Amino acid sequence: MSDFSNIVTRRGFLSASSATAAACGLVGLGTPPLNAWAQFRVEIGGVGATQLPIAVARFKGEDTAVQPVGAIVMADLERSGFFRRIEAPQVVEETGLPAMGEWRGRGADALVGGSVMRLADGRFDVRYRLWDVVKASDLGGGSEAVLAADLRLVAHRIADQIYERLTGEKGVFSTRICYVTKQGRSYQLRIADADGEGAQVALNSNEPIISPAWAPGGKEVAYVSFESQKAVVWIQQVATGARRMVANFRGSNSAPAWSPDGQRLAMTLSQEGGSQLFSLNRDGTGLKRLTQSSAIDTEPVYAPDGRTLYFVSDRGGSPQVYRMNAEGGPAERVTFNSAQSLSPAISPDGRLLAYISRQGGAYRLVVQPLDGSGPATAITDSTDDQSPSFAPNGKLIVYNTRAAGRDLLMTTTLDGKIKARLASSGADIREPAWGPFGR
Repeated sequence: MSDFSNIVTRRGFLSASSATAAACGLVGLGTPPLNAWAQFRVEIGGVGATQLPIAVARFKGEDTAVQPVGAIVMADLERSGFFRRIEAPQVVEETGLPAMGEWRGRGADALVGGSVMRLADGRFDVRYRLWDVVKASDLGGGSEAVLAADLRLVAHRIADQIYERLTGEKGVFSTRICYVTKQGRSYQLRIADADGEGAQVALNSNEPIISPAWAPGGKEVAYVSFESQKAVVWIQQVATGARRMVANFRGSNSAPAWSPDGQRLAMTLSQEGGSQLFSLNRDGTGLKRLTQSSAIDTEPVYAPDGRTLYFVSDRGGSPQVYRMNAEGGPAERVTFNSAQSLSPAISPDGRLLAYISRQGGAYRLVVQPLDGSGPATAITDSTDDQSPSFAPNGKLIVYNTRAAGRDLLMTTTLDGKIKARLASSGADIREPAWGPFGR
C-alpha cells in the first residue's frame, strides 16, 4: 500500500486522506505564451519503415496571410509518421501540372501545391491540389474561403484530406487536445489544435486543475478543480465557457471518465471511505457504486462499446490495470508485465490498451493488445511518461513526458518508431487528452 500511496501522489490519484498532497504533485508546470509564429518544423525521432516521401510546397500568396498554410500541412503529415518530408522551398500553385520529372528526381512520390488569396470581404480563399508524382496524375484538391482566424484550421483540414486520400484512414489534424499548465500559483486548462498550437485558455484558477476528459461529442470537457480547497468534478462547455459542478460529495471526487454515449461519467469517490469507483448521470443524479473493495480503485476508462470499464487498483498488492462490467461486478486483472501499471487508455477500436508501466525506476508508455495476440511492448525509452491518450483514429498517442528538466507533450505512432514533440513554446505542460472528431 505504501508504494501505491507514493504513486497516488505522483500521478495525481486522489484518495480521501491525500487529496491536497496529490494536488501538490502538479507543482512545476509552466504556462506557454500564445504564439502564432511558432516554428513549423516538426522535431521527429525515429525512422518509419513505410513512410511515403511527400513534398508540400509553399502556397502562392501565403506570405501575405497570418499563417504559413503549406508549412502547417507538411508538419501535420510528417507528425503522423506515415510521411517523410521532401524539401520544397519554391511556390507551386494548384493550377496546371508541375514538372513531375523534377519532383521524381528529388525523391518525392506525392506533391502538394496551393494558393492563399485575400478576398474583398477580408476572408482568404485557400486552394490546394495533390499529385501522384510517380504516375504523374492529379489526385484532386479543394478550396475553402475562411476568416484569417481560421487559416490554421483550414490548413489542418487540408492535411486531413490529403492523409485520407493517401492512406485510406481519417485524419486527426483538425481535432483538438486539452492539457493543464501552471505558472507560479496560477493554473490553466487550455484547449489547442492537435499540434499544440493555437491554444486558448478555458479556465484560470489559483488552485490545481487535473484530469481533463473530453465528452464524446467534443462540446464539453470534464475535469477536477481544487478551487473550493477539495477535489470537485466540473463539466464545462468548450464554446461558451459555461460550467456546472457535477460531483461534490464528501471527501474527494476525482478521475472523471465519460461513457461512450456521453450520458454518464465514471469517477473515483471517497465519500464512503477509501477510494472506490462510482458512476452517475451527466447532471449529477443517479449515483451508483461500482466497486466494493478495500483497495484504491481509480482512473476508470470505458471501452468503446460502453460495456466494460478498465481501471487501476492495488487490490493485488501493487497498482495494476483491471477490467469489469461497466455496471459493476467481479474484476479481472489485465496487466502483469510490470511492477506498477497506471493511467490506462483504450484505443477507439477497442483493440489496444495503452498505459504507463513502471520498469525499474522508469515510467514508460506501453501498448498491449487486449485480445492477447501479442506482448505488452514499451514504445518509449524515456523515464517519466504520463497520461497517454489515443487520437480518435487510433493511429497516434499523445502523452506527457519529461526531458532536460522540463515537462512536454509528445505524440508517438503505435509502434514507437516515430515520435514528435508538440509545440509548447518552451513551457512545461501535463495531462493531455485528445478530443474526438469534429469541433
